[in-house]
Amino acid sequence: MNTSSIPLLNREIGLLEFNSRVLAQAQNSEIPLLERLRYVSIVSSNMDEFFEIRMAGLKAQLIESPNKVLEDGSTIEASYDQITAFAHALVAKKYELLLQSILPALATEKVIFKYPPNWSPKLHQWAKDFFYREMVPLLTPIALDPAHPFPRVINKSLNFLIALEGKDSFGRSASLAVVQAPRSLARVVRLPKQFEANGETCFILLSSFMQAFVNELFPGIKTTGCYQFRVTRNSDLFVSEDDITDLRSALQGELPTRHLGEAVRLEISANTPDKLVERILIESNLQESDCYRVNGPVNLVRLAQIPELIDRPDLKFIPAKPQYPAVFINEESIFDAISKQDILLHHPYESFEPVLELLRQAAKDPQVLAIKQTVYRTGDESLVMDALMEAARNGKEVTVVVELLARFDEQTNMQWASKLEAVGAHVIYGVVGHKCHAKMLLIVRREMVSSRTKGKFILKRYAHLGTGNYHPRTAKLYTDFGLLTADPQITADMHQVFQQLTGTGKQMALSRLWQSPFTMQDEIIKHIRSETRAAKAGKKAHIIAKMNALLEPSVIQELYRASQAGVKIDLIIRGVCALMPGVVGLSENIKVRSIIGRFLEHHRIYYFYANGQEKVYLSSADWMDRNLYRRVEIAFPILEPGIKARVIFEGLKALLQDNQAAWLMESEGHYHKIKSKSKYPFVAQLELLKMIQG
Repeated sequence: MNTSSIPLLNREIGLLEFNSRVLAQAQNSEIPLLERLRYVSIVSSNMDEFFEIRMAGLKAQLIESPNKVLEDGSTIEASYDQITAFAHALVAKKYELLLQSILPALATEKVIFKYPPNWSPKLHQWAKDFFYREMVPLLTPIALDPAHPFPRVINKSLNFLIALEGKDSFGRSASLAVVQAPRSLARVVRLPKQFEANGETCFILLSSFMQAFVNELFPGIKTTGCYQFRVTRNSDLFVSEDDITDLRSALQGELPTRHLGEAVRLEISANTPDKLVERILIESNLQESDCYRVNGPVNLVRLAQIPELIDRPDLKFIPAKPQYPAVFINEESIFDAISKQDILLHHPYESFEPVLELLRQAAKDPQVLAIKQTVYRTGDESLVMDALMEAARNGKEVTVVVELLARFDEQTNMQWASKLEAVGAHVIYGVVGHKCHAKMLLIVRREMVSSRTKGKFILKRYAHLGTGNYHPRTAKLYTDFGLLTADPQITADMHQVFQQLTGTGKQMALSRLWQSPFTMQDEIIKHIRSETRAAKAGKKAHIIAKMNALLEPSVIQELYRASQAGVKIDLIIRGVCALMPGVVGLSENIKVRSIIGRFLEHHRIYYFYANGQEKVYLSSADWMDRNLYRRVEIAFPILEPGIKARVIFEGLKALLQDNQAAWLMESEGHYHKIKSKSKYPFVAQLELLKMIQG
């Protein structure tokens, strides 16, 4: 398809716009103070990945073909300059907010960072003892001379550039050294109670220890400066589909080099002399525009640990207690409950525990014969994986489709794959070239037909399908839907998808599910066109879609056409959106909003009015090229009227009513926060907490 004629916005600018909205949370004085600090660290983490993946890819294209025209109509060179300027402004705003607003406010609340000039003699001695005891044994200073060239510092590591004067025992002139801080060293150290007076909570940053005592690492040599810096590198993995014979072995070969990819960004203390900055830029093959001089720690991601170190409930969100659905309470087994009806779980308002309990019961139930599950992200510790391993040990036929190429979770997933194989589970790595991003759990159980027909058994399937990962921790932080069902058509479709992933053969027609890369894009287009025809016939037509990102050009083109036909289109896009809303003659019937709140909006919901039938699908797929063409994804229908009504209100209409946490997108890609003067402020996430949790 020729996308050059479709009006689209720049993807990278959209990602930076999203991080600007997240940073606005840190500016909001109505949000608890430690949560505002957490938002600063979230933006820092997001920006790390932005540079590791998006900017790394753009820099590679910049070298190869700077005049190439992108989908938004700009050249790579022009786009790179615009993105770089935006990124510099965003970083500057982040540090200004931290230093001029959040840290002073924390000090007012007696959360204090102690810096060397303000240390008492007693604290100075304690800090020195700590430095010698906890840090010196792990630090390796590297002097720079002809025998010791500038080290290739690993990705995102904290490093210190030390300026020196003098000669060492060998008569060598000392001028410059590098000290890398091992990842095992805490970046923030809580002080003992003896240094915390009047209810204070006090911390010292790792960089403060280095600034105060770095001279101890170079006995007899004068240190004239200590400057922290951090290099971000290209972290995308390259695995050739043509040459690959063993995906796991190929990844094991690639992962060790991830930390040493081409440099993309330099973060360095603002007080570093220009000649030293220039030295690191040259050593890293970076330009001045790639350098981010910062006033404060170069890695604000590590500040995320501070709220966990402080017992101040008044400075944090009130803890949310996920509701355990009442439908399970009086049932002997979770299978009995699912047999009677489909069950919707809405995380984090409702507990993820029923999913874990389903797996636990399946692992122990003698009637359960087989368990099949997809795994994308689970974490280093996982109750899900524990249950699957127990099932395998208990003799169940356990098949797990592990996505080894889940970005930044590759090592964790390989470790789980090894553990699963060790207990006899079948581990499949999906289809090379198509990440398995679908969230599916299928359980096969032998059941008696009825108590009156003893000896007659059937095999019955039970399933869980979700919009989010099988990760209990993120289920407390991300909004996601999960469906527990025994619907024979849905579970039969799931069986077919698993057969594709584990075996080989032609794609079979599915009766209920949409699947990428085969039918999902076609079904989305078909349903949009159906609404377009209804609007042209003078009928009511409405599309509501919620997802993390909207980028796929052919879908965007169909939405433009639907808008021109008079279809009302409401899009709830958390992150990047390439569609231009509200353009006369193109998209005046399209509105795009983004909800940024306490929880990360994560579920994907597709709603089509369908002449009053209200078709609703849930999915793990955004409307992006990768999800529709290069991943294994599924979208599943919500058929039961009561559950459908819940999804429409809780997942869509509540967010469309939000007049406090919502941002509206303007046609050129900028956003403005809704400033409602309504007497009835409505924050969707808070209202859902009240409604579901009671």
